[in-house]
Amino acid sequence: MKGLKQIWRQYRLNRWFLFLLLVGLFALPLPQFVAPERKLVTNSLLFSFTQMFMLITLASNWNLTGGFTGYVDFGHAVFFGLGAYGTGILMNKLGWPFWPAMVVGGMISAVFAVLIGSATLRLKGPYFSISMLGTFVAMREIVRVSKPLTGGGEGLTLPPYLNRPLFYYITLILAILVVTLIWWIRRTEFGATLIAIREDEIGAEMRGINTTLNKITAFWIAAFLSGLVGGLWAYQNTFIDPDVVFFESRTVELVMMTMLGGLGTVAGPVIGAAVIYWLRDVVWASFFQYHLLVEGALLIIIVLFVPEGIMGALGDDSSTSLGRIMRRWFRESPKEGVA
Repeated sequence: MKGLKQIWRQYRLNRWFLFLLLVGLFALPLPQFVAPERKLVTNSLLFSFTQMFMLITLASNWNLTGGFTGYVDFGHAVFFGLGAYGTGILMNKLGWPFWPAMVVGGMISAVFAVLIGSATLRLKGPYFSISMLGTFVAMREIVRVSKPLTGGGEGLTLPPYLNRPLFYYITLILAILVVTLIWWIRRTEFGATLIAIREDEIGAEMRGINTTLNKITAFWIAAFLSGLVGGLWAYQNTFIDPDVVFFESRTVELVMMTMLGGLGTVAGPVIGAAVIYWLRDVVWASFFQYHLLVEGALLIIIVLFVPEGIMGALGDDSSTSLGRIMRRWFRESPKEGVA
């Protein structure tokens, strides 16, 4: 009975903390409307939070494939780029408004995910990762040489629209919806199937599970949502080109964020994205010339000492190398008063 009361008390505390956090996030831009002349909340701060919400959404999408099914995708940024270019082409070349252009951009990413996933998701382990990395590089070059449609290396310019509070709310709501969707998927039969594929794909096939269909379904869902983020990012920046949109380190950062928070968990990508984003700002400000070296060292530390991520370490410190080292150190340290 005490255990049940403790669980309920902890759950209620977490629920209230989450509620207050969401209220604070929704109230953050309000000073912009109440007293814009006082600069209580700057556009720069809203832009930083907007970027963080985008990364939370992208990391959660990547986790649906890399964390739930165990297929590490090194080319996931291709869906972000396709969504950005789909939105940019529709707005720049055809004069579409932003909202339908963004949705169609996400659909373009989803269709491409079904086509490419039908082939690549039949591969296993590093072969899938390398094939997706090759897809990412190839798509960037295709966009670069398709100048009549994409603008080539000169890029595309979207109609400028500067409204930081609006973009803040859009990205915040999108992040909440995506995390909620991932939470719901994790608790459905479909989510259990993805976990079964990650743990033992051959065993799942022997139980009659169509593993290819389930992997492709998770793949196109993640691609569609990433395409939406790409379109939103393109509209906010008002300019896109192949080198800016198809940026290699974007996927590496998503992997780092998800691993730091915890692969296959719902809250892991949220925590990892927030930590990495603000840590990256500090690193860039202090060690701009060595920021890639610092990020690489951080990735090595995560893999070696916290492979289960922050969520895994909080749940059971015995599951991480860091937790075992700390326990061994405390166990072997001499007791006080002993000569």
